[in-house]
Amino acid sequence: MEGNVWKFGDDIDTDIIIPGRYLVVIDPKELAKHVMEGLDPDFHNKINEGDFILGGKNFGCGSSREHAPLAFKGAGVSAVIAESFARIFYRNSINVGIPLLEAPGISKHLETGDKIEVDMDKGVIRKLETGEEYKFQKLPEFMLEILDKGGLIPYVKEQME
Repeated sequence: MEGNVWKFGDDIDTDIIIPGRYLVVIDPKELAKHVMEGLDPDFHNKINEGDFILGGKNFGCGSSREHAPLAFKGAGVSAVIAESFARIFYRNSINVGIPLLEAPGISKHLETGDKIEVDMDKGVIRKLETGEEYKFQKLPEFMLEILDKGGLIPYVKEQME
């Protein structure tokens, strides 16, 4: 995967990712029009398919809404990278098909606009401008299979066939 970085700080909660007033919306593309609008009302026009969200510690804290990772999916986010994640957000993201990559200390090395490449098999993030590499915790094989199928529901459907 390759794309640009969009950096946010610590404790980015699900209300910041997608405000509660949009919880009546279930279409990921429609949710994407409002992703991160509390911090940047025009963010949905800036992010491109394949880009990465970068957070600090405790990314995705707050309520356990599935809408937050769905908004990222609708926006075409390749993965969310952070130093740590709220556990329910982590699981919801995997369930809807958004990879979450834990990389302690990563927010000290990357900034908005950096172009990176992520190698899921090796567990490496490479900053393309400098060639610097940073390790992230590789995902277990079963999670990679879920992500490969586009989320938990498509994965289970295939298992049942």
